[in-house]
Amino acid sequence: MQRKAKFSYEPLWETMRNRGVSTYQLTVKRDFNRGTLHNIKHGENVTLETLTELCEILDCRIEDVVRIEFYNVEE
Repeated sequence: MQRKAKFSYEPLWETMRNRGVSTYQLTVKRDFNRGTLHNIKHGENVTLETLTELCEILDCRIEDVVRIEFYNVEE
């Protein structure tokens, strides 16, 4: 059996809630790319630069933004 990884952005939404930051504030006031936010909302991969930008905006660590989850895949 092979293991694969997927990224969960649930920590991002929790961090944003805890800091009182809305997606509106992120995109309009902090000029975060809406297309990138769309990708995150749909669980798609983003670059490390994007994760770094989110960490800078939210003043947090990477584990406060993304979590790697492993799952088994039959070959």
